[in-house]
Amino acid sequence: MNKLYEKSELNFTITCIVIYCVLQSLAYPLNELIGIEYSASAIFCILQTVIVFCFIQKNRLFECYGLCKSSVPAGRFLYYVPLVILASGNLWNGVSANYSSAGTVCRIACMLCVGFLEEVIFRGFLFKALAKDNIKTAIIISSVTFGAGHLVNLVNGSGMELADNLCQVVFAIAVGFLFVMLFYRGGSLLPCIITHSAINTASTFANGTDITLEMHMVHILILIVITVAYTLILIKSLPKNQCANTNDEAQ
Repeated sequence: MNKLYEKSELNFTITCIVIYCVLQSLAYPLNELIGIEYSASAIFCILQTVIVFCFIQKNRLFECYGLCKSSVPAGRFLYYVPLVILASGNLWNGVSANYSSAGTVCRIACMLCVGFLEEVIFRGFLFKALAKDNIKTAIIISSVTFGAGHLVNLVNGSGMELADNLCQVVFAIAVGFLFVMLFYRGGSLLPCIITHSAINTASTFANGTDITLEMHMVHILILIVITVAYTLILIKSLPKNQCANTNDEAQ
């Protein structure tokens, strides 16, 4: 990992993305083979999380990739209240037991790790690698790539319908812009990791009973509006160079 990273951070990142997507796709048939929901997914995600965390720790890249507290006061982020609202979105229609006890544990473990992995890979590795050449390009590519990556759910055996997947992709792109702005302007990836993990974990208990496509789309639209509004507020109110300064210091 170190040699590839030192040679090209972008190629290192692309490799991480490919490995992550391939393992996630392979996990679904293995879950069915094992007979416990998200069992293989959890194992793969935990292993990847440990490897990525150890890599960051070994190379002392915590500050470079935002695994540290933001130097910007919480008040400038509206005390992260919009993030709490977004994190609760999957529970607006109530709570439901959707998996077996073992499946619930495995899914929660998987979702917590996914929040860490996807933020570090897309907002950390990818954004930082691209930002060295052009910040605006880095913001766009890291956000759109993150959202488009969810299209894999159409072919990986998850059983997600096209309409649901497209809604997921659009929302993920909006969230991608918000999270990269939180990281770039705030210098910390922790709020993104926590919120992402919370959104994923809450989906474990989401009640999808009697939810029509129209209701689902309205739900997603409300979340997107909150996401975009919060992003615009951060763009207007936060300093522009927190992430850049951290990167310079790490260099």
